[in-house]
Formats: sequence, structure tokens, C-alpha cells
Amino acid sequence: MQEIQKISTLTTEYPSDSRCRILSLDGGGAKGFYTLGVLKEIEAMLNCPLYKRFDIIFGTSTGAIIATLIALGYEVDEIHSLYKEHVPKVMSCRTRSGRTAALKSLAHEVFKEKTFADVKTGIGVVTTKWMSERPMIFKGNVKQAHGSVGTFAPGFGVLIADAVQASCSAFPFFERTTVTTSAGDKVELLDGGYCANNPTLYAIADAVAALKKDRSDLRVVSVGVGVYPDPNKWYMKIVKRIPFNSIELLQKTLEINTQSMDQLRTILFRDVPTIRVSDTFERPEMATDLMEHNLDKLNVLRQRGRESFAPREDQLKEFLM
Repeated sequence: MQEIQKISTLTTEYPSDSRCRILSLDGGGAKGFYTLGVLKEIEAMLNCPLYKRFDIIFGTSTGAIIATLIALGYEVDEIHSLYKEHVPKVMSCRTRSGRTAALKSLAHEVFKEKTFADVKTGIGVVTTKWMSERPMIFKGNVKQAHGSVGTFAPGFGVLIADAVQASCSAFPFFERTTVTTSAGDKVELLDGGYCANNPTLYAIADAVAALKKDRSDLRVVSVGVGVYPDPNKWYMKIVKRIPFNSIELLQKTLEINTQSMDQLRTILFRDVPTIRVSDTFERPEMATDLMEHNLDKLNVLRQRGRESFAPREDQLKEFLM
């Protein structure tokens, strides 16, 4: 795929001010189409590329793909086109090895040889270390470092493609990803959703602890993937003795993580102005999961994301304009 180049129609320039604007994007596999719907409306409201308006963009899993593309200068329609092309290919694979190969192909075809030194704004890509069971967060700017400043390397010297693949490696549906840092360390990683499927807390910590921003100057926009009924699986009718199939268990784990991280944010940073966009949809026809690959259904998720913007538009204007 050739590099996307076009003249942007997003022309508004905003003056600098004291605010630190944070965008946080949840994980959720194919449900990232909902996220793109929300972001399309925010981008249109601003008439400005999102990287120019957000000082820090954190993402986990599918949110990591979107976050890094925004930080590299992509507009939402461009990201949506990539999602329509690649997500069904990845999610429709029947085997773990097949999905992993498709995900790796997606990452390297889209990001090529780009590194974290190429990003245009603050970035955080959340992954989980398999062996030590701790987060590993890829960043582009030494100002975001919480320690080891002297040895800081953007993204630990790892390609964006490899870091994003690691953030999306939802084991056991994808194989774990091994990266090699600029220090020569090999680290085995899996989906960032196991430690922070909602990375808002980590992003705020960067702003407050690393960048030394006053809490009163923060404006946080946290975008989820929506909450939907579980689809009825035909094989659940056969294996009745198993209360959860693997996809449902993984999804439930990530949703619990998302809610717990948000609850912790409200406890620790209640005074930080935050808008959370992730609506619940209860109608049976909205049933879906993170492995969805039907483009018609994914388009519906995107529509729901755009609709979720409307009731928050005034508050988002106050935060971002």
C-alpha cells in the first residue's frame, strides 16, 4: 500500500494555551469502528487534524492502531478506509496463527518502517509483558519518561508496527509478540488490554507526573468501543456445560478491566475534567463481539459512534475549541 498523501481540508489553526488535552482510546478489536465514528465527529467539529489539538494520545489494542495513525498525521476517514480493508481480513481468519500473520501483515503494510520518533504529538501505546506481568508503554518523547531518562529511546527503539501488533496480541486468539529493544533486550508481549484496556489513567499520570501539568489545566476525552449484547453462538447450544466460550471470557475480562480502570480514575482524579464516550446498546440486533468481521455490522457500530457524539457536543466544544 502506498503512503496516503492528499491536501487536507481540515484547515483551522488554534492558538496555544495552558491546557493539556488528552485523548484516550480503549481496546476492543473490531469494535474500534465505534471509536472511529466518535472521532470523525470530533474531527469535523474542530476542522483540524486531531494530532494538532491533542497533546497526548494513548491507545490500547485497536485503540493503539488508531492512536498511532492519528499521531502520525492521518485523518479519520483515512483510518476508516484502512480498517475497512484490513479488519475483516484479520478477524475472519479461523486459526490463531492465521490471525497473527494477518495482524502482522496489517501492521507492517500500514506503518512500514516508521518509528516513535516520527510521531507529531505525545503518544502512548500500551502492551503487557508476558513474563513479568507488567505494562510496557511505548512513547515517543523523553518528556513522558517516568524514569531512566538518560537511556530513553523513542518506543524503546522498536518499530511502531511491532509495538502496535504487540498491543493487539489478544492471547490466546493471537500469538504473543516478541520485540527487540535498542538495548538488545527481547521482550515477549501481549495485548495491552490485560493491564489497561482503558488507558486513561496512564495518560493522566503522564500529564501530571511526567509533564508536570496542573490538574486544573487537563481536559481528557476518553473514547470506548461501546457495550453490546453478546451474540448467540451456535456452538454454545451444543456445549451447554461450559458457561463461557473463549471469546466471551476474553471480552468479559477486557470489559471488567475497562470499568475498573475508569472507576479508579474517578477516585484518584475526580477533579480532572473528563468526558467519557462509550454508550451501552441493548437491542438484540446490536449483538457483536471483538472478533466481528461483517462490514455491514461494523458500519452500524461506526454509525452508533457518530450518534454518541451528539449529546456531548457542547461539552466537547468547551474542552477542545
